[in-house]
Amino acid sequence: MIRGSWLASGAGLGNVVELRVAGRRSGIYRRVLLTLLVDGDRWFLGHPNGDVHWTRNLEAAGTADLAFRRTAPITVRGRRLTPGAERDRAILATGQHPFPANIVYRLARRHIRAVGAFFAVEPVTG
Repeated sequence: MIRGSWLASGAGLGNVVELRVAGRRSGIYRRVLLTLLVDGDRWFLGHPNGDVHWTRNLEAAGTADLAFRRTAPITVRGRRLTPGAERDRAILATGQHPFPANIVYRLARRHIRAVGAFFAVEPVTG
């Protein structure tokens, strides 16, 4: 339902993107809708509850394709963030999630700091 809405109009879904990443075991590309968190010129992706399939796949593959609604995907490189200032900035950016997720993320910030899995992503050039 969300994917259909995202493809049709994107209304209310702000900075939702589709990550396409190869499975670490199968090599088959998997797709997942995520909120691209932006801090200045830096991009972040994350999961509040720690590692899930897409985070493990991104870490294993190192690169993935990122598709903005109705545009050709771009290849990005993912780098896992370790505790520190950059990861804290990514967690603070979770307020960019569409409502009501932005509120949930704010209320769960302590949990997210403890276990969340976050990546810096940047376009692969040349």
